[in-house]
Order: sequence, then C-alpha cells, then structure tokens
Amino acid sequence: MRRPRRAAAGCGCGRRLRPLLMLLPFAALLSVATFSLHSPVGLVVPAAVTVATSTDTDTDTASSHHHHHGLVGDAVSGIDIRALNATPPLHAAAVRAFRSGGRLLREAFLPGAAPPPAVGGGPDPSPPRCPPFVALSGAELRGAGDALALPCGLGLGSHVTVVGSPRRVAANAVAQFAVEVRGGGDGDGDEAARILHFNPRLRGDWSGRPVIEQNTRFRGQWGPALRCEGWRSRPDEETVDGLVKCEQWGGNYGSKLNELKKMWFLNRVAGQRNRGSMDWPYPFVEDELFVLTLSTGLEGYHVQVDGRHVASFPYRVGYSLEDAAILSVNGDVDIQSIVAGSLPMAHPRNAQRNLELLTELKAPPLPEEPIELFIGILSAGSHFTERMAVRRSWMSSVRNSSGAMARFFVALNGRKKVNEDLKKEANFFGDIVIVPFADSYDLVVLKTVAICEYATRVVSAKYIMKCDDDTFVRLDSVMADVRKIPYGKSFYLGNINYYHRPLREGKWAVSFEEWPREAYPPYANGPGYIVSSDIANFVVSEMEKGRLNLFKMEDVSMGMWVGQFVDTVKAVDYIHSLRFCQFGCVDDYLTAHYQSPGQMACLWDKLAQGRPQCCNPR
Repeated sequence: MRRPRRAAAGCGCGRRLRPLLMLLPFAALLSVATFSLHSPVGLVVPAAVTVATSTDTDTDTASSHHHHHGLVGDAVSGIDIRALNATPPLHAAAVRAFRSGGRLLREAFLPGAAPPPAVGGGPDPSPPRCPPFVALSGAELRGAGDALALPCGLGLGSHVTVVGSPRRVAANAVAQFAVEVRGGGDGDGDEAARILHFNPRLRGDWSGRPVIEQNTRFRGQWGPALRCEGWRSRPDEETVDGLVKCEQWGGNYGSKLNELKKMWFLNRVAGQRNRGSMDWPYPFVEDELFVLTLSTGLEGYHVQVDGRHVASFPYRVGYSLEDAAILSVNGDVDIQSIVAGSLPMAHPRNAQRNLELLTELKAPPLPEEPIELFIGILSAGSHFTERMAVRRSWMSSVRNSSGAMARFFVALNGRKKVNEDLKKEANFFGDIVIVPFADSYDLVVLKTVAICEYATRVVSAKYIMKCDDDTFVRLDSVMADVRKIPYGKSFYLGNINYYHRPLREGKWAVSFEEWPREAYPPYANGPGYIVSSDIANFVVSEMEKGRLNLFKMEDVSMGMWVGQFVDTVKAVDYIHSLRFCQFGCVDDYLTAHYQSPGQMACLWDKLAQGRPQCCNPR
C-alpha cells in the first residue's frame, strides 16, 4: 500500500600569472562545497517529519516508528525491523543500532533540540581567521600524532619546510618515510584522502636503487604512481610550472660529495673553470640532516631538498589545495621541526554563500505518477562534499527527468552535531532519506533494504538502482539499457560475480560463522546495480515477515535475496555488464566508481560535450 502524498513545499609566466590569479576568487566561489551548514537561520525539520515524545521503550521507538510514532514523512525511512530474528549476531547488532538510532533521532530532531539563536538576532559573526603560518618542534609533532594541522588548507604559494634525518634501520629493511598532505577524515572510519604522497625509499624497493614515489589516494584506492628513479624526466614530457617532474641523481653520496668538493676547489681556489656536468647524489642519507621544502605552484607541487629541486608533482583532478587538512610525516625518520607558511587565512567554505545560487539543486516534489527508475544513493552523515558533487553533476539529469528520481540514504552519526547538520541539509535540498539507526559499515545492508522500501512504498518505481556517493551514473545510457529488457521480466542487472569465494584473511575477512559456504551466490558489485520492482517488493516483504537474512556485505546480501526470490517466486534474468565499473572508470561507462568530487565535475563536463570519457589522474 502506498503512502499518502504530501503537498510539495513551496614560460611567459609573468604574462600568464595575472589573469590566472584574477580567476582564483571565482574558482573558489564555484567550489563543490558551496553550502555552509552553519547558517544562523534555523532550518527546521520538514513538516512531514515528526518525532514522538512517547515514553515507549527505545526499541519500540527505533524499530517501529513507521507504525507507532508518526515518522512516516518522506525524509525518514519507514523500514520496519520489528519481526527481524535477533538471534544471529548481525541481526542483534541491527536491533541495537536501531535502538541507538531512536535516541540519536530524538536528540537531533526534537523541537528545541538545536541551540537558541544568539541574543540580539544580528548577523552571524565572521568566521575566525586562520593563522598565516603554523610551526611545531619535533617533540610537539610527535605529541600531535606526527601531523601538523593546516587550519584553512593550502593555497597558491603556500610552503611547508621539514627539517629531519632519515633513521638508520636494519640491513634488510627498505629505509623509507613519507611526507603526506591529507584531507580531513570523514568521521566514519574511512582513511583520509592523500592529496599528495611523497615517499623516499633510501635503499630502493623492487627496482634495487634509491627511489622517490609520489601518488594520490582516495577511498583506499591509489592512483598511478610517479616514480623518480635517478634519471631526469624526458625532454618531451610535460613539465610542472616549467620544472621537470624528476631530477637526475646518481652514485654514492660520499663519492659524489668528494667530487663536488674537488670541483668547488678547482673553480674557486685554483682559479680553474670546470664546466663539466655533475650528477647530484640521491638527496636523502641515513643519519644525515635534510631540509625539505614543499611548495604549491599553479600546476602542482614542488619539492626541494637542501636548496635543490628534486621533484614536482602535477595536481590531479579531484584533489584540491583547499581540502588539505593536515601534513603528516611518518616512517623511518626523526623530525627536528616543521613550519608551514603563506597559508590562507580563511577557508573558501567558510565564506558567506547566497543560497539562491543553490535552489537549482533542490529536489523536485515527489511525482504523483509511477516512475521508471528510482536511484538510491548510499551515503554517510559527514559526506556532505560527496553529496554536493553528485548534486552538481549527474543528479542534474535526474532532476530534469520525468521518469527518474534519486535520493541519498543516510544513517545517523554518533555525533549530535553531524546529525543536526544533516537535518538542515535534508530540509534545504529535500533529497535525503534518513535511515534511523546508528551507522556502521557492517550494517550498510539496512540502507539497501530502506532503498527497496522507499522505491516501492513511497514512490512506485518499475526499476530500482542502488549506487554509492562516489559513483557517477550516466543516466540516459543506464535507462536505455534497462529499456532493452522485455517488459514484465524479473531481472538483476550489473557487474555480476559468479563463484566468488569469501576472503578468510585480511581487512575484508569473512569468518566461517558469518558465511559457512565456500562461495557466494551470484551477485552484482555494489557501486551500481539495478533490480526489477518485484524483487525490491520481495525484499521488503521478507523483512517485515522476519524471514530476511542479513549479511554485512550489502551487494552479496542482494545476490542472496535474489537467489531466494528465484527459489520461491519466479525465474530472474541475470544480466552482466562490465560497463558498471567496480574499480574506477572505463570509457563508455554506465557507472564509474571511486570518483572524487573533482572527478565527478570533470566527468559531467565531458558528458555535456558528448564524450563519456574518464577523468583519471595524469
């Protein structure tokens, strides 16, 4: 039975530098995160969302709100877990998470939960200014977890100087350390993005010679490495602000130092002029002090060691200077001091924004008629930047489509402030469905059930798609592929895995207690797949009857549920397509995964030009 509809709420570098600098304020204005969640204007919970103040138990409030406490609005999921068998450990964890979710929901959504406005009702004071430089001694750096905070990120012309010495290690060790510019952590256990990873390996690695490796990392995925292995970059290779990516070095440090001293003596003391070329040694030596300076240019990062340029690394799509949160130094190195200067004194995201610029990103009212495709996007409470990137890119095509609709599905965070910000964001954009449980990785599967519930009970969709907030969806092509399937067919479309065995060791290990069988059922990779509405209805019905089994990997869970549907209801067409990309992107994709906010914008720009091509790091 469908819910009642709610009424909609109303080298000539000098010549080139000046125009580029003039564009910087406009570039900041058009940054992805253009919406401040700290507006003094109190954004209220939508009228459709109410939170009961009943004295019922937390369990009842959390797990049966759809039926008992009036949380039937479009902004809160109506998923019902009351009949869930709480004996399996994961099911018991789900019940506890909904119990905690009831408390978190009341704290963030009850009227009066938000702090009162400042007395006097004046405008919000200007955001605090950030210091233009920060510095730590080696002892202070170690006390801070080997990380220097960058209060307002980095800007054009910022520089960081690190003074230290590589530590001598065992004879068979690599002897390496890393200087990294990292983005802020998302608060949900994900590793922070590596905006720059500068990694000297003094004794070499598989190459057998000293090397410096530079790279980026997003959502656990490394980009293509730039390795400097002792030879200068090719003359035909692109430069970075006119500097080569890799300088040349060679030989033993001691012998090269003696050659340099001899050349200096002949040139300066003996009066000779020796203009022969000289290969500088590898810039790092165990137990020898170095001074490393990292600076930011127009086109990339530049690294000097002891006053000599060593390497440059071009900026990569999706990794912006303003996202820098910390600079960390770790590994086999002892740091004496670290200083960052010429830092921006205000973060672009703290600037006042005109909300009228964002009205075009608001979701349209719920459709009165059935739709063709519903897209549920899994997200986390603190992934505001990722959601803004989706809204500004491929979700634009959804908003302009009469046959498609998309919503973010977000669970509650353990921090009240994150939930309060989420409430404001949901109220403004109208495209968030809050799934009322305390979020955790093992329970992401509950968001998938919530997608099925919303797509079949709140809206009436023929096809239901699930994706992640770092997935780029090429909507027109996806819908064209779906329309090729004969009408009335039950289907499961995506990048299908067959005979995939669970990993028993490592980060993604699955115990025999969690999955006793040798292989998983056929399942589509989680970054993007589509099922017919009868399968989604089956999932919701089985949950409400207490017969739905949950597994911590949501994509495997869907494969398991489709298998149960086949066994008890009817046959299903399994449709495999590699164009639903599991790792990264391929040209002519249907979905691209692990796309940073900057890559989302790049893909959207290319698609607007009729080029479904990837925006991979260079």
